[in-house]
Amino acid sequence: MAFPVALTIAGSDTIAGAGIQADLKTFSALGVYGTTAITALTAQNTRGVSGISETPADFVKKQIDAVMSDLNVGAVKIGMTASQPIIEVIAERLSHWKAKNVVLDPVMIATSGDRLLADGAVDAIRTLLVPRATLVTPNLPEAAALLDEKVACTENDIVAQGRRILEFGVPSVLIKGGHGDGSESVDYLISAEDVVRFAAPRMNTRNVHGTGCTLASAIAAGLAKGEGLEAAVKQAKDYVSAAIANADRLQLSNDHGPVHHFHAFY
Repeated sequence: MAFPVALTIAGSDTIAGAGIQADLKTFSALGVYGTTAITALTAQNTRGVSGISETPADFVKKQIDAVMSDLNVGAVKIGMTASQPIIEVIAERLSHWKAKNVVLDPVMIATSGDRLLADGAVDAIRTLLVPRATLVTPNLPEAAALLDEKVACTENDIVAQGRRILEFGVPSVLIKGGHGDGSESVDYLISAEDVVRFAAPRMNTRNVHGTGCTLASAIAAGLAKGEGLEAAVKQAKDYVSAAIANADRLQLSNDHGPVHHFHAFY
């Protein structure tokens, strides 16, 4: 059996806690060979984003084609897409290569609060990428932005928003509850048939940089290895929870430091 391969299409993070670097760490930690197509360079640290330089859309296309034409990619994780031209290219190449197991993390705002998506691009994500995904993984503010609604506060409202996102053409939605309140962080896997809750204790730490990227890439890793969607989400939730729980051991920053992707190794 060939070694599992995943492709991440996302932006670069200079402190390597989120984006492409987090995805590659996650793939490696979970036994998947990671490949990349970089949509943007960012200059950022634990305090915020000081600069973004988009990759030309045609060069994003060349990167995707270079990987997909050569390797047997078992899953694709999409993170920071930056702008509408890049979104259009990604959507077209996903269709061209008949990409499978596409996990879309609709990144809009960094943990620091800095905006990572150009104006007008949310509609392109909604209409071009969501229908081509196997799973979309918005947090509570991102789910609200996709629907142009207020952020959901109750479980019933979260599930209702998830079902409305399904109407865009994606078979499953995972709404992440990290931005919510309470002693637990609860994620909701929503499909037309079912709702599955994934709960973990809420950690008392500021070191949560890269959690969304890490969760999405961990799910993609599971799918690349042939796991079913629910099993892939469960192992990803467990992995991210442990990465957060061990984040303080890195002692990298007094601000929003990264999670510990290699907590099982050191």
